[in-house]
Amino acid sequence: MTPVSKSAPGAFSFPVRVYYEDTDTAGIVYYAGYLRFMERGRTEWLRALGIEQMRLAQEAGIVFAVRSLNIEYLKPARLDDLLAVVTELTLPGRAQITLGQRIEREGETLVEASVRIACLDARKMKPAAMPEEIRRKMGAS
Repeated sequence: MTPVSKSAPGAFSFPVRVYYEDTDTAGIVYYAGYLRFMERGRTEWLRALGIEQMRLAQEAGIVFAVRSLNIEYLKPARLDDLLAVVTELTLPGRAQITLGQRIEREGETLVEASVRIACLDARKMKPAAMPEEIRRKMGAS
């Protein structure tokens, strides 16, 4: 699959195909399915920046966790649609960031979300400052 979004510069687009397992009995994506799509988009955004979450936990002792999420469902996605999960940094911070995410089909926005991600000490599960190298890769420094 290739990216299918006409994203703004600096935005990362990850393609997702809607499978039967993602839908309800009407063939429409079940509302919680969009959260899975967005999680994949965030993970692939980090990977594209050269940030591997398992390595980060093992070597730097930090993990990322969703602190809050605000989502708006605008139009439904359906079985077999090819979607683009677009992710971009909207608010950088030292111990948390906010990402704007949207799910598009052929350039049309179906879902919009704002996701606040906390950086945590992997052992204590308490807020921790992100290493400067990670902030730099994200464009947050």
